[in-house]
Amino acid sequence: MDWKEVTENPNLQNLPFKIELNEWGQIVMNPVKLSHSAYQGEIVNRLRALLPDMGRILVECAVWTKKGTKVADVAWFSDELWKSQKGKTEALIAPELCVEVASMSNTQGEMVEKRKLYFQQGAIEFWFCDNYGNITFYNSDGPLKNSILFPEFPNQVEI
Repeated sequence: MDWKEVTENPNLQNLPFKIELNEWGQIVMNPVKLSHSAYQGEIVNRLRALLPDMGRILVECAVWTKKGTKVADVAWFSDELWKSQKGKTEALIAPELCVEVASMSNTQGEMVEKRKLYFQQGAIEFWFCDNYGNITFYNSDGPLKNSILFPEFPNQVEI
């Protein structure tokens, strides 16, 4: 199965789960708690405050990777990159920023793998928000003290 088939399948519409594809085209469903959505919203709100008219912030952004379609919980595209990806079923080039918010089904290994896959597709930064709102920032070289793209973004968000 590919991402276009997933998005067009009427049986997969409006499910209360996050859906991704693994490298074999199998659907992976991850249930999320209310706090997961709240952290997504808070991250979006803070990014929007920093970037009122710059780029495009997306929630649940589908990104093609060599190991299937992964879905970043929050993503940011510059205006230029957005123009090249707008209208596609999934981003073939990762947004400059991909953010994952912890959910009960995530493993540390899965997050390391997703981070690596997003960087392979062109992401500049990857952020991970844990269950307490602590944000860890990464670039392709490893952990960062603060975001380079958005230096004013805090290391913790509260819901």
